[in-house]
Amino acid sequence: MDWGQILNNTAAFLFAPETIAYALAAIGLSVHFGFTGLLNFGQAAFMALGAYGYAISILSFGLPWWVGILVGILAAVAFAIVLGIPTLRLRADYLAIVTIAAAEIVRLLFTTQVFDEYTNSADGLGNYHAGFRAANPFTYEGSAGFGPWVWTANQLWVRVFGIILVALAALIVFLLMRSPWGRVLKGIREDEDAVRALGKNVFAYKMQSLIIGGIFGALGGVVLALPSAVTPGVYVTSLTFFLYTILLLGGAATIFGPIIGSVIFWVIQAFLSNVLPALINDGLLPGMSLVQSASLRYILVGVALMLIVIFRPQGIFGNKKELTFVK
Repeated sequence: MDWGQILNNTAAFLFAPETIAYALAAIGLSVHFGFTGLLNFGQAAFMALGAYGYAISILSFGLPWWVGILVGILAAVAFAIVLGIPTLRLRADYLAIVTIAAAEIVRLLFTTQVFDEYTNSADGLGNYHAGFRAANPFTYEGSAGFGPWVWTANQLWVRVFGIILVALAALIVFLLMRSPWGRVLKGIREDEDAVRALGKNVFAYKMQSLIIGGIFGALGGVVLALPSAVTPGVYVTSLTFFLYTILLLGGAATIFGPIIGSVIFWVIQAFLSNVLPALINDGLLPGMSLVQSASLRYILVGVALMLIVIFRPQGIFGNKKELTFVK
């Protein structure tokens, strides 16, 4: 086994666009679930709306790339309002069911041929990168970097832009959750009836939380779309489950937990996706095929998540006092 290559491929995911995008979306989910107690299982829909809003704005309407990002954000805000008005008064379990269904509806709308002129249905969208790449401040030729972190100028620009968005998102959440508004959200998470008795409009606060978390989800979708293409098969229900895994890994009611959780999740995924095929090729996992190794990877991650939920539900870096509402 070539351990050098395995570790190189694993370390590359520390700054991969997937890691950054999932960190952004998990920050939004932390606002929903960690700080407000909203059991939202539709975060994949917000990511899809951000990605498609960005791509369609550029391809179909010729808008600048930064306007495309704003369109993706506005699409997420509109979806949060449409989703939140009839659902935010539901109990947590019913809210989870409705948000899963809503996310699937959004994904299926992007796959239908009714809007094929704009979405290209199941084939997805590509070739919308010119404007973003033209704004690239890095102009060197070829590749640069060291170790496993060697990128072209365009690859570096995607990562730098994504990291800036993650830093801004973490700062915004940090400031919000230490404001009176954030304290009301935490009160809703613990006991919304008590907050309502104090004269607060619980529905309005939940709607604001849904919108803000949805915006971060949309930005995660944009970052995920920047280096490659937008395809509806990415925004499935399992994407939201991965985000919950990331959130629980790092700590649901923390500022940096989603970021650290995303790094841990993708590093583990990358390590297993490299080491399991190597073990099979060396005959150390007899009777297992390469296809089966992909399933084993998710099984191992699932078992790890179960152990975390059982023995450390507040996450690796979370504070147990911050998650009393999970009990």
